[in-house]
Amino acid sequence: MTMMMDPADVFAAAVSVLKAAFFLYCASAMILPIPSVWQEHKIWAPKELPSLCFFAHIKVFVFNVIWMGVTLIGGVLLVPKFIIGKIFGFDASYEAYMVENLTAHICCRLFVCPTVEIRGEENLPADDASIPAPVYVANHASQVDLAVVYFLGRRFKWIAKDSVRYLPGVGLILTLGEHVFIKRTGKNKKSVSNLYQQSNKAIQSGLPMFFFPQGTRRMAVRLPFKDGAYRVAMENESQLIPISIHIPLSCWNSWYPLNLLWGGSTENVVLTIHKPIQAKKDDDKEELKKKTYDSIFSVLPLIGEEITDYKKTK
Repeated sequence: MTMMMDPADVFAAAVSVLKAAFFLYCASAMILPIPSVWQEHKIWAPKELPSLCFFAHIKVFVFNVIWMGVTLIGGVLLVPKFIIGKIFGFDASYEAYMVENLTAHICCRLFVCPTVEIRGEENLPADDASIPAPVYVANHASQVDLAVVYFLGRRFKWIAKDSVRYLPGVGLILTLGEHVFIKRTGKNKKSVSNLYQQSNKAIQSGLPMFFFPQGTRRMAVRLPFKDGAYRVAMENESQLIPISIHIPLSCWNSWYPLNLLWGGSTENVVLTIHKPIQAKKDDDKEELKKKTYDSIFSVLPLIGEEITDYKKTK
């Protein structure tokens, strides 16, 4: 004769499993930063660059732990509003942005530099939800980029790899913020189509998109720009806003923030906002790419020259 389980026992077992799963999810925020450290290590590995010292690796690790931890706490607090919003027709995307912004400022000020210098601020579009919203494009060299662009003081949507969805805290807050995930390998036609649909929807609702058109991070190589940002800008006839991100070569290797204890100084990251470029449906995509590429790299020193200067100061 089959024994029937007590509903209370079933519920208790389910709660126990959920608790264990949630604990593992939170605990992974102490493990998953390790691959992020390895990725950053590889970015700085080319002989043209100063390789990361032991202290730099520690900084990158803790940077990621705090990034995941703060977004995890903020995301968990926002989940109830997200769920209720699905029923009553609102979301938690603005609050998710506030968590992202807070996290970026904390991580940057604790491990990278005291502040981020903004140049060309007069070229920054007004934060007035005008339609179509602009498309931001920037060079991509390091995970530092993901923090410093929040110093622009503008809300936007990211394009993120689908695998990021599963990172503790980070994936949760990006999901709550309704950012766009894309599958970069294999059969990804549906994913690419969703990228354009979601990007166009955001642009037409007055919410800018932010692209790193190089597609991946490189310090020692200037990769060509991909089409995605330009297709979105042309379809919506948006302004393209080129942004240069200059990361000092001493960024991770400096003793910041410990050097503040003995009055040391640290070179700030610099964001340069260039004049907007108006995109039209019938524009030459390659010409748009060239214009933004030239603008972005016009103020960034050639990596060889920068490395030479850096080594002279060591």
